[in-house]
Amino acid sequence: MNIIVLIKQVPDTTDVKINPKTGNLIREGIPTIMNPYDMHALEEALRIKDKSGGKVTAITMGPPQAIDVMQEALAVGADTGILLTDEAFAGADTLATAYTLGRCIEKIGKYDLIICGLQAIDGDTAQVGPQVAEYLDIAQITYVRKIHISEKKLIAERIIEDGYEIIECNLPALITVIKEINKPRYPKINKVIDACSEAADIIIWNAGDIDAAEDKTGLTGSPTQVKQIFTPEHKRKGEMLTGTPDSIAKQLLDRLRGKKLIRN
Repeated sequence: MNIIVLIKQVPDTTDVKINPKTGNLIREGIPTIMNPYDMHALEEALRIKDKSGGKVTAITMGPPQAIDVMQEALAVGADTGILLTDEAFAGADTLATAYTLGRCIEKIGKYDLIICGLQAIDGDTAQVGPQVAEYLDIAQITYVRKIHISEKKLIAERIIEDGYEIIECNLPALITVIKEINKPRYPKINKVIDACSEAADIIIWNAGDIDAAEDKTGLTGSPTQVKQIFTPEHKRKGEMLTGTPDSIAKQLLDRLRGKKLIRN
């Protein structure tokens, strides 16, 4: 079983700040972490490997420092890490990102299953996984909380608004998983040391290595462009109502009627 896990390095969101003049995120000096949903995707891949054997390959696209999450992936048990880094990839939206990841997967060649986290906590779009599946023209199941694999078939339990549904598809396939699917393991100290050594199996590829088209990567290949990021201004004001419970209730009803939020 050859499993690919797509991982993203994201800012530690508790420390994210916005430049008040430019409206852009201040990334300098901000610590980064592995996207939490992707930790569960990696754990599920490792559980399948523990049960059925095979190989787990982790892929990330980002600046050179994103090698940190590849080392983290190897430290918990991934066999190989691939870092896609090139100035040509900068500014990519979800479509350009999915194309780049798809080109990498095509170069890898043989795979049975691709596992992604539901979404990245910095963008919350939940689009990259499904777009990769569309690019590769393979089956996809999203919002997965439980899976079973048997004889080139995947059976997944997928959450929906009022319950869940069970879906079966052929492999290869791509799934996006939610946090309820498992509890990620902790790395072992010997694997941490190995992952940070020069002998670690981490491959670094650029746009040329995966034969990526210039007009489909980075900002050039992104039909979606963010013009500005800003913190909304809080304009709401609170008012403390006083008096007896009956008078407070009457005051509240009068205000709601005055704002036409209730009719009677």
